[in-house]
Amino acid sequence: MKHLTVKEKEGEVFGKMKELFHYKNVMASPKMAKVVINVGTGTMVKKDKNKNEAVADRLAKITGQKTALRGAKQSISSFKIRQGDPVGVVATLRGKRMFAFLEKLINVALPRTKDFRGINRSGVDNIGNLTIGIKEHTIFPETADEDIRDVFGLSITLVSTAKNKKEGTAFFELLGIPFKKEEEKKKK
Repeated sequence: MKHLTVKEKEGEVFGKMKELFHYKNVMASPKMAKVVINVGTGTMVKKDKNKNEAVADRLAKITGQKTALRGAKQSISSFKIRQGDPVGVVATLRGKRMFAFLEKLINVALPRTKDFRGINRSGVDNIGNLTIGIKEHTIFPETADEDIRDVFGLSITLVSTAKNKKEGTAFFELLGIPFKKEEEKKKK
């Protein structure tokens, strides 16, 4: 059996989604719009000013493109943050890089996660996007050889053109996102 890439699966999704949601046109079927990877560095910067560069460099290795620093939207005196201070790093992937990243996430990174049993279905929001929180960036093969002192977490948001939660969940399931099994949900 030939292994299908995420892009090839997205092309085949219409036939299955047509049965479930009775679409009349291929354009009505959900598609991947972009993947947004965020890392918050708020507390790290207080201890070491070079943390943002280190996080940006590692995230660039993981995503394959340059990242952008994000500044604070407003000043918060109790956190000692001024408006415009760098508090995070973000990368937005589209096109070929998005599909390459999804392929790596589904087939390499998630299976390397410690005690991985699947992604919660509650990660899909009401407008059909999926957000995944990852505790350690070291699950990606590009960062495995680096020193383990500065491990950081990241959030990955898969943005689709799905219209609601039910449609989004079905779309991501057909793409190959490993959701938790229904039996495990009922036991807990």
